Amino acid sequence: MPTLYIVKTGSTFDHIAQSLGDFEQWIAEGLHPPELLPAERLRLAVIDAPSCRYAALHYPEATDCAGVVISGSHAMVTDHAPWMQDLQGWLRPVCDAGVPVLGICFGHQILAHLLGGEVGPHPAGLELGTIPVAVQADVSHDPLWRHMPGCFDAQAVHYQSVRRLPPEARALAGNSHEAHHAFRWRHNVWGVQFHPEFSAAAMQAYIDHIPPAAWPRTGRSRPHCDDTPQAAQLLQHFARHVQQQAALRAHSLAH
Repeated sequence: MPTLYIVKTGSTFDHIAQSLGDFEQWIAEGLHPPELLPAERLRLAVIDAPSCRYAALHYPEATDCAGVVISGSHAMVTDHAPWMQDLQGWLRPVCDAGVPVLGICFGHQILAHLLGGEVGPHPAGLELGTIPVAVQADVSHDPLWRHMPGCFDAQAVHYQSVRRLPPEARALAGNSHEAHHAFRWRHNVWGVQFHPEFSAAAMQAYIDHIPPAAWPRTGRSRPHCDDTPQAAQLLQHFARHVQQQAALRAHSLAH
């Protein structure tokens, strides 16, 4: 059975990981909420992308991937680190093969970069806290976004963003700060700048860690933080889509 791979591109701060866990755990919990029955759960595996270059690890073949989720990271896409080049070299044929792929924050940005878009520092600086996101396209036929509300709150923490979308990509959602909070490329690749895997506790931990001098000037005394259950649903929609696509592929191979 093909596997849904979580590509870990970095870690949260140590003090946050000790109390709340790390990025890949948050993503796995979002893909598999507690109420999901064991038979409904996908097979998950984690790939530590920065370690692959040095630990003689190998990326799986596209045919072995039911889907891919690329995590956030404290690294910047514009660093062009060697492990990022390796990751992009693997991801491009996976995307071209039609495998469902979802990138989150850094993952969103590296997808845009490898597919021909442009990533760089946001001219307005840091976006931080619980922020509004609005759907800005017709998503009635999108297997993920047709299930999302037209407006919802989401967690965000980013200095860089997708400044120009790749060819064949379409903006799906944004806000007054970030025009490209979500995009889709072709029929199978999605990127989101916001964090559907972040709990309110994780978001508050980031707000507390970042010096107030760096906080966005939004008129608030401090960045807003609240639960974002609607944004979190995106991971479940992606998991359901991956399951459906895997079932269709299995059916076609059996016939």
